[in-house]
Amino acid sequence: MPRESDFPYWSGPDFEFPTPEQIVARIGEQETLYPGDTYFQYSNLGLTLAGVVVAEVSEQSYDDYVRANILDPLGLKDTRSELPEDRWGDQLAIGYGALNRDGTRPRVPFFQARGIAPAAGFSSTVEDLSRFASWQLRLLDGKGGEDILSANTLREMHRVQFMDPEWETSRGLGFAVSRSNDKTFVGHGGSCPGYQTHLRIQPRSKIATIVMANASGVNVGLYTQRAFEIVASAIKEALESPDDAKQIEPSLLKYTGTYSSEPWGGEVAVLVWKDGLAAVGFPTNDSLENLVKLRHIEENRFRRIRDDEELGEEIVFEVDENGAVTRMRRHSNYSRKVN
Repeated sequence: MPRESDFPYWSGPDFEFPTPEQIVARIGEQETLYPGDTYFQYSNLGLTLAGVVVAEVSEQSYDDYVRANILDPLGLKDTRSELPEDRWGDQLAIGYGALNRDGTRPRVPFFQARGIAPAAGFSSTVEDLSRFASWQLRLLDGKGGEDILSANTLREMHRVQFMDPEWETSRGLGFAVSRSNDKTFVGHGGSCPGYQTHLRIQPRSKIATIVMANASGVNVGLYTQRAFEIVASAIKEALESPDDAKQIEPSLLKYTGTYSSEPWGGEVAVLVWKDGLAAVGFPTNDSLENLVKLRHIEENRFRRIRDDEELGEEIVFEVDENGAVTRMRRHSNYSRKVN
């Protein structure tokens, strides 16, 4: 199948998506791209037609079928097969385009995917996508959920069904399948005008990471991978040494938050890390690599922990007359607390 239906729905400023009837009527004027089983070609048109088939066979609208057979049984109350216009600007974040040369992002007008909805029209939340991932992990682990889909069918969806001749693209059924650091990941990314999402599942570790952004031009897949690396290592350490787990020291919480690093960067996030604090600057492509660990010395004074575990320079948090943190000082230079 061609990648897209023959309509300019990805083109702004109006993003005019066709109806199912328009899509079906135009198919006869389109041509196949490659012979079957030659190359992998992601096809929004193919997924759209799958939705048309579901509607025809079930004698229901696509939205009604998905709601009754998938969303409601899984408890995905904030997931819909279209963008809810009545929630736009409230629960539904307003979408923005990629960064312009002047550093701004244009606001994307509200749209409906209409006939392309089976391929690109869903809206959801991180919480609902977490439930969706959790259901998959339970199903694979034999802990119920086969009323929606059989475990064997899901395993086939997660299994590599097509490998590109150059061994660079591997796909399951509806899922991308990839390898990183000797681990297999399954998941899927989503991209609509002004919105990008990514769901990444590592079935063996039983960990899923999800990123949603109301902006185009964001590498959300990179963020889910980095999030997995952070979360997985922390969980592994906690499971291997449960007796070493320490309670968060309440007195450290007042230092946590974000600090401005303008003009050199965006913000520095300070968070509790083990028995001390850690700071990491954003934006970053590798949070763990850029993590700066801090050891509490006394009162509002900390020292940086070097890679060799020796102590480096001093970091001091300044407070006002009420004891609230206002600035973080390092090398006599300071960063103002943002929130």
